[in-house]
Amino acid sequence: MSDLVLLSGWGCDARIWQPLAPYWPAGLKVTTPDWPGYGEHATGERPRLDDPASLSDLADAMATALPTEAVWVGWSLGGLLIAALLDYLPAPRALVLLGMGPRFCVDGGISPGELDAFQHAFARAPEATRQHFLRWQLQGEPAPRAAHRRLLDLLGETPCADNATLAAGLAQLASLDLTERLKAPPCPVWRVAGERDPLLAPALRESADYRLADAGHCPMLTQPEALANCLTGLAEQAGRHGAAIPNRAASP
Repeated sequence: MSDLVLLSGWGCDARIWQPLAPYWPAGLKVTTPDWPGYGEHATGERPRLDDPASLSDLADAMATALPTEAVWVGWSLGGLLIAALLDYLPAPRALVLLGMGPRFCVDGGISPGELDAFQHAFARAPEATRQHFLRWQLQGEPAPRAAHRRLLDLLGETPCADNATLAAGLAQLASLDLTERLKAPPCPVWRVAGERDPLLAPALRESADYRLADAGHCPMLTQPEALANCLTGLAEQAGRHGAAIPNRAASP
């Protein structure tokens, strides 16, 4: 079985993965490093980058946290970033994009205009805009209010990153397009999506390799056991060289 490295998305640090902890099997090594400028590493092991938009600097900062013998799991913006880092770091056993496709803005999903408006709102009122996003991304969950309370219990009220890092992340959501890169990836790439993810276009949800029932964009909050089982299965599959990738499966 391969190790798992779990990486969070925009506006949330590594504490977002804590609900999965009771469901990991014995013997599976799971690490949850923060991105530079996020969480406890914001002033410690991985402080904010001088240029938060630099992918080469990001690769240098994250190199030791992303071992090649592991499966890298990136949620939301984290999925785009780990896919982009394939151009800078040795490839892992496999890559998992959770709640993300090759790019963020697509037909039938979030439009460039919507993201542009969000960026302008963030520039005017960053914390209010971040809090709005945290609530908005939970709309597809079976109990959004309960999920929001759970999220606040995990992350607290203090922002998980400084405004420069968050603004750079929004710019990366707008600009990163890994479509061509993922046509010939150096490792297996699987997409996992909640069946009711409001941030994904219907076509992206339906074409995901694994779909989680009764879940939206944040299955780690509302379906932690199902998500942990799915990722455990992918860790097992990555350890079997040459395993075929099934299409549109509900679980591995």
